[in-house]
Amino acid sequence: MNRQHTRIFIAVGLAGAIAIFFGFGLGRFMTLEAFHASQQDFQSFYADHRMATLGAYFVIYVAVTGLSLPGAAVMTLAGGALFGFFPALILVSFASSLGATLAFLISRYLLRDWVQNRFRDRLKTLNAGIEREGSFYLFTLRLVPIFPFFVINLALGLTPMKTWTFYWVSQIGMLAGTAVYVNAGSRLGQIETVSGILSPPLLFAFALLGIFPLLARKSVPMLRKLLR
Repeated sequence: MNRQHTRIFIAVGLAGAIAIFFGFGLGRFMTLEAFHASQQDFQSFYADHRMATLGAYFVIYVAVTGLSLPGAAVMTLAGGALFGFFPALILVSFASSLGATLAFLISRYLLRDWVQNRFRDRLKTLNAGIEREGSFYLFTLRLVPIFPFFVINLALGLTPMKTWTFYWVSQIGMLAGTAVYVNAGSRLGQIETVSGILSPPLLFAFALLGIFPLLARKSVPMLRKLLR
């Protein structure tokens, strides 16, 4: 099987997986409402089968991120509610980075040569910028959520950025945002009464979700000065 046939085989497989996800409406399970409806069942299963639950969550998270499917944000919140802050932070941090790298590699393997050849002149500036300041550029995109992360994963796969650089910068750059979401999820998991919705820790967690993009945007110029 030559390279072109391999690309076609992979593209058909990915298209089939995505078609199954949307065709069978699996996205309905990737909502906070669905998680809350089954939260007690999840927690009971987790109590009896900890490693199996952690492993399944990790694999599903990598698959969702790698295939650029909707639901990663909800899975992050659900992970915080189900596993607690630190276990969920470790799981999500590595799963999201590995999934992002998988999407990056899929984009690179299937599309990079065609895009670079078709738009070579238009991409010269972008390619030069990635080669000159690629790590900090990606770090900024990860820290300041201007674009959806799945767009960043696919777009950077079309550039000359090295795979290892993409992985470790994503791992570090997404950590703060991951911590904010996991913290919000862990607070959600602690609600036992209606009054708990108005508890100061939960209100602070969701306030942090709102102001995090602003804080991240303000921190980028300071980080740039420190790294120069």
